[in-house]
Amino acid sequence: MAEPVKVRRLTEDEGRRLQRIVRRGTTSAVRFRRAMIVLASAGGNTVPVIARLVQADEDTVRDVVHRFNETGMASLDPRWAGGRPRRLEPDDEEFVAQTAATRPTTLGQPFTRWSIRKLAAYLRTVHGRVIRLGREALRTLLARRGITFQRTKTWKDSNDPDFDAKLDRIEHVLERFPDRVFAFDEFGPLGIRPTPGSGWAPAGHPDRLPATYRRTHGITYFHGCYSVGDDTLWGVNRRRKGIDHTWAALRSIRKARPDGAPIYVILDNLSAHKNWRIRNWASRNRVELCFTPTYTSWANPIEAHFGPLRQFTIANSHHANHTVQTRALHAYLRWRNTHTRDPELLEAQRRERARVRSEKGVRYGGRPLLNAA
Repeated sequence: MAEPVKVRRLTEDEGRRLQRIVRRGTTSAVRFRRAMIVLASAGGNTVPVIARLVQADEDTVRDVVHRFNETGMASLDPRWAGGRPRRLEPDDEEFVAQTAATRPTTLGQPFTRWSIRKLAAYLRTVHGRVIRLGREALRTLLARRGITFQRTKTWKDSNDPDFDAKLDRIEHVLERFPDRVFAFDEFGPLGIRPTPGSGWAPAGHPDRLPATYRRTHGITYFHGCYSVGDDTLWGVNRRRKGIDHTWAALRSIRKARPDGAPIYVILDNLSAHKNWRIRNWASRNRVELCFTPTYTSWANPIEAHFGPLRQFTIANSHHANHTVQTRALHAYLRWRNTHTRDPELLEAQRRERARVRSEKGVRYGGRPLLNAA
């Protein structure tokens, strides 16, 4: 039996960039959909689930995953061939790309960034390797190589000493017990204000949203729960994050599998998720808390499903108050859970769970539950 198609383990930088693309949704539709496919696959979602999430063919999902495994982030951008033959050798092009991505001060130049003119002039004076390019040809070469002019960003490496062990455990439970795995996270803050978005409108006459200056409604957080096996998303809005709300969410997850067998909940390292009371409760109720490594929330399967939630309920909206906003969120969740699942697959899963529950002496394998200490 062939191995299931799955994206390779992401680096921290790739995970953050993909998460930023999916959360903001301000890039091109092609880049957004491909990023969502990769992030969903990294979170342990199967190809059929991802295909329903992005409304694409399963073969398309597999192609995107394979291409990302081969070329990384460059696979998010489509490439079109054509034009005149290249004048430079491949190794010369690689040298130009590496030079452009290197800080000028490292190469002994008295400035902190390149301009096209300065870079072209430098390439003409490199000792032992003279490359003559016009400014437009240089700009085209850099674009072809995926090097663009961007704002500098700060970044963080995960300082979690158990980085690999935590990712290994998450991958293990997703592969071995997908029907027993859930994900939990908070989504927000959600304010009451007109939120820009996109939509169809006559050319030159986009929909308008009023501007607001005084916002007196405060904020809320959507506490979301996702069942990996059932492909079901649910949750509630709260005024704040807290231990009590996390506890309530975990109890609702436990009720989704009332058979008493072990379940696995993937969540991040927020302090409200790791309180000793929650750990004791989880130990008593056979709930293993699988924490993502620090600064690695992209490993949570629910992250990919928050992208559409933002795009179709928050973006391009002007809710009157939090009650209206909450109703809109729940209406979308009802629609999503009705329209994105295969009834035959759900019935097969239900029959399989009933069969397992009816068998006496069945034990769900895996590592011992986390110690509550």
